[in-house]
Amino acid sequence: MRALRRVAWLFIAWGLAGMRPLSAAEPVDYLRDIKPLFVQRCVACHGAIKQKNGLRLDTVPLMRRGGQSGPAIEPGHSDDSLIFDALQGVNGLRRMPPEGEPLTAAQIDLIRRWVEQGAAAPDEQPATDPARHWAFQLIKRPAVPDAVHPAAAAHPIDRFLDVARQQQGLSASPPVAKSLLLRRVYLDLIGLPPTRRELQEFLADSSAAAYEAVVDRLLASVHYGERWGRHWMDVWRYSDWDGYGAEVRESQPQIWRWRDWIIESLNADRGYDQMLVEMLAGDELAPGDPATLRATGFLVRNWHRFNRDTWLDNTVEHTAKAFLGMTLNCARCHDHKYDPIPQADYYRFRAFFEPHNVRTDPLPGAAQPEAVVRAYDADAAKPTWLYVRGNEQRPDKDHPLAPRAPFGFGGDLKIAPVALAPGEFYPGLRPFAQDAALAQARADLAAAKAALEKSRSALIAVRRKAETQPVAAAPNPAAPVASPAAGPAVELSPETQDAAAAVALAETAVETAHAAIAAVVARIVADRANYTAPPATDAQALSAAAGAAERELAWRQAEQKLRQAAQAQTLAQRAVRPGDEKTAKTLTAAQTQHAAAVKARDAALAALAQPVDNYTRFGGVYPAQSTGRRLALARWVAAPQNPLTARVAVNHIWLRHFGSPLVPTVFDFGLNGKPPTHPELLDWLAAELIDQNWQMKALHRLIVTSAAYRMQSWGGSGDGPNASRDPENRYLWRQNPRRMEAEAVRDSTLAAAGRLDRTLYGPELDQNAGLTTPRRSIYFRNSKEKRVNFLALFDGPNVVECYRRNESITPQQALAMVNSSLTAEQSRWLARALAEEFGPLSDAGHDACFIRAAFEQILARPETPAELDACRDFLAEQTRQFREPRGLTAFATGTASTLKPAADPHQRALENLVHVLFNHNDFLTIR
Repeated sequence: MRALRRVAWLFIAWGLAGMRPLSAAEPVDYLRDIKPLFVQRCVACHGAIKQKNGLRLDTVPLMRRGGQSGPAIEPGHSDDSLIFDALQGVNGLRRMPPEGEPLTAAQIDLIRRWVEQGAAAPDEQPATDPARHWAFQLIKRPAVPDAVHPAAAAHPIDRFLDVARQQQGLSASPPVAKSLLLRRVYLDLIGLPPTRRELQEFLADSSAAAYEAVVDRLLASVHYGERWGRHWMDVWRYSDWDGYGAEVRESQPQIWRWRDWIIESLNADRGYDQMLVEMLAGDELAPGDPATLRATGFLVRNWHRFNRDTWLDNTVEHTAKAFLGMTLNCARCHDHKYDPIPQADYYRFRAFFEPHNVRTDPLPGAAQPEAVVRAYDADAAKPTWLYVRGNEQRPDKDHPLAPRAPFGFGGDLKIAPVALAPGEFYPGLRPFAQDAALAQARADLAAAKAALEKSRSALIAVRRKAETQPVAAAPNPAAPVASPAAGPAVELSPETQDAAAAVALAETAVETAHAAIAAVVARIVADRANYTAPPATDAQALSAAAGAAERELAWRQAEQKLRQAAQAQTLAQRAVRPGDEKTAKTLTAAQTQHAAAVKARDAALAALAQPVDNYTRFGGVYPAQSTGRRLALARWVAAPQNPLTARVAVNHIWLRHFGSPLVPTVFDFGLNGKPPTHPELLDWLAAELIDQNWQMKALHRLIVTSAAYRMQSWGGSGDGPNASRDPENRYLWRQNPRRMEAEAVRDSTLAAAGRLDRTLYGPELDQNAGLTTPRRSIYFRNSKEKRVNFLALFDGPNVVECYRRNESITPQQALAMVNSSLTAEQSRWLARALAEEFGPLSDAGHDACFIRAAFEQILARPETPAELDACRDFLAEQTRQFREPRGLTAFATGTASTLKPAADPHQRALENLVHVLFNHNDFLTIR
């Protein structure tokens, strides 16, 4: 009966799904069809991490052994296999898996057929204890192996790679040509190509130390920080502020200071561990140092206007991915399916960040308002709750979670609150901020006095004019009655009345400005009394005095506004025209404003008589203590004992030198990630980074001076066997050719033409000026909806997640290089510069000089004989066509250019030749 019920259920399911029953004779492959299904849906609860009810489903022998209820499968007897009761939720068993959609009828049938066919599977070892996973082991420097080939013996990286290649039957490719090596290392270390002079000097230097000298010079260049700053900005998800119109919705204005901090830190060779600590907790490490506070832009970048949970989810996910190479976000809704991370650990990690918020502190600056946007702990008491199944509408408020490091690594993680100095929790207390407020008040007084003098002069001029043109007084019942001895009364003209009113108003403004200075001074004095340790004995009295000065100021401001409203009412009354609705409405509005001003003045006057015990601070006053949570976490992450941090950093650096990482899953070093291709080399480099005080320049130098880095990117004599044995070049028998990143394409175009503006640092530039402003690409605004289009075409960074850039090949990229105003204009500039250098180009000899110079300037190599012939033919044909333009058709459309093409036919041909070279594959590719 039980078997019949199962058969009936299957036929119903097939009918509902619109599927035909598959023949039981068709073989089911365990590795292809069954194991992926169990790994995806079952192993999280019945695998190496967890064994609910004592059951494991990660190997067939363990399935047959079963758990507390008996074997899960009986090969050849699906009717007697308990797994099907669990998958269907019948015969008293709860449906499995309990979360997500149930398995489909087709999936269950696939498993049933496999069982009926005998549950065949290859021999496989069950997964070991996750704690023994390679990435969770302490970093220990392995011994450098002996090289098989003498050429690899001199360098530790080459010795590791040489042994691995030997084991795979591979041979190393020969060294790349010197010119290509120079271009490669320039682009890798500073993101710009060498100049012709630099190329020629390097080619002429045959000394053994020539290349190392170039490397040292490039690492000392300020442009190194720009190049590698952009790489790390990818990993750390740098984004300028984004929003709708002027409304900021993500990230923050002023975050460009974090970008500048990254560049400065790299140029100073600040240790990676120190950079990490400052980014996660610079406000707790050095709360009084604005230069360090910039680093917390890493946290500021995650700010989200509409949803605090989105903000914190991004912080948790990308802190773990960027620094630890772990997908902690996969434990937000349930226990991690692959790694030993219970759901609660996700929220315990979130608890490190729960109290933090974002604020903008003033900085000293005279030219314009300066500020640093930074993180700080705003609410130490804010609890962290686990969201049931990740649903923020279902917080488990009965069990608040305290901060704790995940992954079970242990280590020393001591949280100690950080006491802040007064100027650190109250930025307005800093002398420059108070001096600025006092200077502004004094400037306002000077402006008010100048306005008073101007209004008095105007009144004098009006009176003099009136004296020469007296006006007989009209009857005015409200005017005072003149005595007979005083002579005939003279009515003031409207112009004189207005001038007198302006003087009275200006006098009030001066009085108000004096009161403003008094209030600022009183507040400064009160601040100094209140924020000493301990507060001064007269602090309360001084606070009351400052409050009273502010009320005096408020009353004078209200009086000034009343005078303004009265004058506006007078002007409106004078302008009324009988029967004119518009002027009547203006008068009514003025009368309403005057009545409101009277009410406000009376309220301010009444407040003067009320007791006051406090005053307004110069900006926000924040908590006087930070929790210390993020500092403790940062030091735990950056500790040499942490097995992940150095490995993840080294992997990112290796990726950007070789185009392929040692660990393919760059943000997932967990059990579901791919293992390293060269585990001993990875650990040796990680240990080297730590032993070098986490300074990255030494690691760059080590990598780029290896023979592996200096190999050519196409095969040598052993290309055929190498390519067949290792088509993906996993064992680095050659270098990997790479297309330049978007920024390098744009910047190299400008640099080769001699037009690049190499100014460092500063606020982000308008993304719409990417083709016209010759600054480096790193300084242009880049956010979700504000990007330089040219950079986006060449796979510029995705601010949502960019641990490893995409590399696409699209027609739009070729069109951009051919048609954009950027390449057209730079081609013309370079052609003109080279023409001026070599003089009139009227013969083949001069053309050859131009061609050689253009190749060296753009491609960093000399031309081949075949290329020289092709270029000469091109110049001749182009010159001929431009001399006889009747056969040419002008473009009806195209990008506007500020630099028009040359009128001379031969010069126009030279410009086009340069344009062709900018479109050459050797320009766009790092070979």
